[in-house]
Amino acid sequence: MKTNLLKRFKIGRRDLLDYAGIFAGVAITALALDWFLIPNMIAAGGASGLATVIHHLTKLPVGLLMVLINIPLFLASVRTFGRHFGAKTVFGTALLSILIDLVAIVLPEPLTQDPLLASLYGGVLTGVGIGLTFRFNGTTGGTDIAARLLKKYTSLSVGRALLFIDMAIIILAGLVFRQPDLSLYALITVFVTSKAIDLILEGEDYARAAFIITKDPADIVQNIFAVLGRGVTTIEGRGAYTGTDRQVLLCVVSRAEQSRLREIVEATDPKAFVIITSASEVLGEGFMEFGAN
Repeated sequence: MKTNLLKRFKIGRRDLLDYAGIFAGVAITALALDWFLIPNMIAAGGASGLATVIHHLTKLPVGLLMVLINIPLFLASVRTFGRHFGAKTVFGTALLSILIDLVAIVLPEPLTQDPLLASLYGGVLTGVGIGLTFRFNGTTGGTDIAARLLKKYTSLSVGRALLFIDMAIIILAGLVFRQPDLSLYALITVFVTSKAIDLILEGEDYARAAFIITKDPADIVQNIFAVLGRGVTTIEGRGAYTGTDRQVLLCVVSRAEQSRLREIVEATDPKAFVIITSASEVLGEGFMEFGAN
């Protein structure tokens, strides 16, 4: 009966595991925000950081504010890039907004009012939560969508656009709250969060290089362009055993985009042969520029 139900709605066991992992990651992220960051006015970038600033000005629930922030971003992205958002992205984004407000009702008191402890422990928990969400092929929306929109209309890479947006939110929080030290605590949170995400995703490498051998290279290239906005290099190859000519695709993505790249290849050519390896340094468009530290 359960198997028939899963087939009817086209949900496999792998998808169920992904949704369970996304739920766990989002729940941990919600705890980090409600226990540490929001009550201590630490706005460490992202949609949650902007919602934290507005929350302390208006007293509106943070989860509701995140919905109001994400909806126009989703609509603008659909209009610009097409409907490429997966169910897991929508699930993670909506679930985080709901859980933040639920946790705030059930556990209204923060674990600490020390901003340094809040920035450290909040950063660790947020990194663990987001890392789990990424690992199970999900995202929580937010400013990564805004960064892609900014890249579309400017010369900025996604990484730099995301950095500028988060820094603007952090600076805004310090100005609105009239406490510059809160911006410094937020920077600590951002640093700790990024390190925790790296550890959860097994490694310090921030990028992934994928080699894809497929019978449908044109379709995969088109989908990578449409969904990820990443470039792809085509390499002529030949199978040593069969002697068949094949095109090998080389694509470099960020760690957060790795799961979506796998989904693109699987949906386009389930029989493709894919090698994904860590890249400790990537120089060029979309990543670190030459000469940058």
